[in-house]
Amino acid sequence: MRRLAALLLAGAAALASPPAPTPPHEYVQAVEFPYYSYPRALWERELVWLKNIGVHTVEFSIPWNWHQLQPGDFDFTGRTSPRRDLVALIHILRRLDLQAWVRPLPPIAGWRSNGAPPAADARAQRAWLHELESLLATQTASHGGPIAWVEGRALAIDAAAPPAPLTVVSASDPAALAHSRQAFATGSPGTLLWTDVEDTLPPAGWAANAAEVLHKGAVGLSGDERPAAVALRRHAALLRNWAALHGALHPVALPKPPAGKLPQGVSMAELVSPAASAISISNSGKQPFHDEIHVFEPESKRTLVIPGVVVPAGDSLWLPLDVSIGPSGLCHECSNFSGAEHIVYATAELLSVEFENGILAMEFAAPEPAEVVMQLARKPVGPYLAAGRPMEFEWDDKALRARLAIPANPAQGNRVRIGIGIEEPETSAFFNEARRLIIGQKNVVSTSYSSGEVAARSRLRLPEGYTATPKVKSPDEIDYEVSVPADALHGDYAAFALEADGMPLGRARLQLFRPVSIRLMEAMQIHYGNETELSPDPPTASTEPKAGTDLELSIRNNWPSIQTYFLEASGDGLEFFPPKTEVIVGSTEERRVPLRIFAKEGISGLRAWNLKVTGAATLDLPMRVVLIPRGRTVAWSADLDGDGSPEWVLETQKVRAIFSAQDGGRWMEFNWKDTNLNYLPEPGAFASRGPVEVHAAGDALEFAGPGWKRTVRLSGSTLTFEQSTPLPADALTPDRRGNIDFKIAHPAPGRAVYSLEGHQP
Repeated sequence: MRRLAALLLAGAAALASPPAPTPPHEYVQAVEFPYYSYPRALWERELVWLKNIGVHTVEFSIPWNWHQLQPGDFDFTGRTSPRRDLVALIHILRRLDLQAWVRPLPPIAGWRSNGAPPAADARAQRAWLHELESLLATQTASHGGPIAWVEGRALAIDAAAPPAPLTVVSASDPAALAHSRQAFATGSPGTLLWTDVEDTLPPAGWAANAAEVLHKGAVGLSGDERPAAVALRRHAALLRNWAALHGALHPVALPKPPAGKLPQGVSMAELVSPAASAISISNSGKQPFHDEIHVFEPESKRTLVIPGVVVPAGDSLWLPLDVSIGPSGLCHECSNFSGAEHIVYATAELLSVEFENGILAMEFAAPEPAEVVMQLARKPVGPYLAAGRPMEFEWDDKALRARLAIPANPAQGNRVRIGIGIEEPETSAFFNEARRLIIGQKNVVSTSYSSGEVAARSRLRLPEGYTATPKVKSPDEIDYEVSVPADALHGDYAAFALEADGMPLGRARLQLFRPVSIRLMEAMQIHYGNETELSPDPPTASTEPKAGTDLELSIRNNWPSIQTYFLEASGDGLEFFPPKTEVIVGSTEERRVPLRIFAKEGISGLRAWNLKVTGAATLDLPMRVVLIPRGRTVAWSADLDGDGSPEWVLETQKVRAIFSAQDGGRWMEFNWKDTNLNYLPEPGAFASRGPVEVHAAGDALEFAGPGWKRTVRLSGSTLTFEQSTPLPADALTPDRRGNIDFKIAHPAPGRAVYSLEGHQP
């Protein structure tokens, strides 16, 4: 019993298995990922997040007019813009074992000219499709690549069309969870496509609507999940295992509700199959649904009453019914159970089932307290752990049924893990406190066994590309030195398993981390309105060159042990104090390191520098600094949003103004640096169609558009616009935030003055 309790605790992290390649008959769930409207530096982070929440497939168009620079000249590698690096995107998908569903031809909603170039005749289209075929033919699923589906019949590659019918659900829709469940509950093959998941930021000048700079989704550019992300999280977690069973499910008529009809706003459907059935309930009403429900029980062919079902207002539940605990259900390795053993019902969503070392473990989504009833062949030996805490369970000796309470989890996703000891295992093995692996390094993974004989007969199953060297620590303990491939992605998970005599004994799902994570704390952000910001890559900070400026580096040690790092900063025309630093950082801890930067006499503007890291990690990180002499204005230019088109900046020690060279010279941001607040709305100001010429002239920027010239000058915290023709309407209004006033004056049609001024609180 004591050993079972220890195994329950040790195996808690191994429940959620990573997504496997989608079989042809499986219900397809995809998330739209318009890579061309998303900063390249964030691709890996966002795709890892999608995989980790249970998404198998990403869908994207390939904009013809974005990749074709001119007839016969195509960019798929990012040589003209990081966001054109389609080759890198395919590599990332392949590394993550994600699948792609591509759209090779226009139209592309929200994109300039719907994605078609000016001369989009039949001959040009054939040339475009030929280029795509050459690129994608060897990247299809049949070749081990990520391309699983191609929409339409345009490409001559061996990838099928996505299964019909198609249901599109916007993650921003308040009823998104109900719509996704309704689509899944139809009982027929199909495809569910989620849109509006990530914030999108089209390259400057490429949005169909020039006024739309940022399109908000369920996840912000900084990776923060908004409440709208809950629906995708919940449904993705459910489909991780239920999608493979969908093809066998078919709807049946429900018995009449006890009250004659369901409450207003509540809908219910039942789907059955030989291995697993389910009840789908959605509550679009304003009041919680709390009642018993009557359902058709597939095993007895009679009406089954499920008591205490709670569906909060605006929520949906997928309740398991008559789900086999054997391999034909959700648990593919539950060969120890007979065909008669099954989950009778649960009043929370069942996400996964696993059995190892004598323990039956289940994971649920439980927004409210719930229960699960199981039909077993013998009484569990216990103990029972729910959400990491020991709990009592009920056992009916006559019916051979166990009733387990499921505690609620109000956190995002509502996930709750439970585990109960079914039998004392004759043999067992598990991973000892394994939590993380370091990318590109050798990691020690410790394992324990019920006996030396089991240890001697065991082996470690590894993900593809990993290697492991065993070292016997004791007769019943083995340490493995596991090497993680250098091209693995930060935040991803790797699945490991122990087996002996061909029988699975233990699993672990370990997260992958870079050896170290480094941030420049003073790095600037680009702001889109008041709520959304994006950190430029490389990190960029402002400094005063003569007296020097204190910067701070955050060093996070991702190793599960104390590590030493050596930092060395260098840059042409720059001096650093100290030039070299030794930093000792505790296990998975963060430490701040000060760094003072000076510049040689007479240097100002944007300068590049590098931070070299050795010791527990080997890195060469590019950084940038903007040198702003006291009382001066500096004009500088860089591609701050990673779209391949540079932005232009006027900056003093107090304020920063950012402009685009596209969209008619859009004024993007007016930032009070002390509080890091932007005083412009998301669309900015003075936007119009087309690119403009921009060049710096001392403390000013000069813009030239069709038939007009504009000079923008920054003095202190006052920005003055002068144009050869009347300025467009700006739609800006005076504002006060804290003790800073945003003031506006229009002394003449071609002149406008904007200032940020402090006042006494």
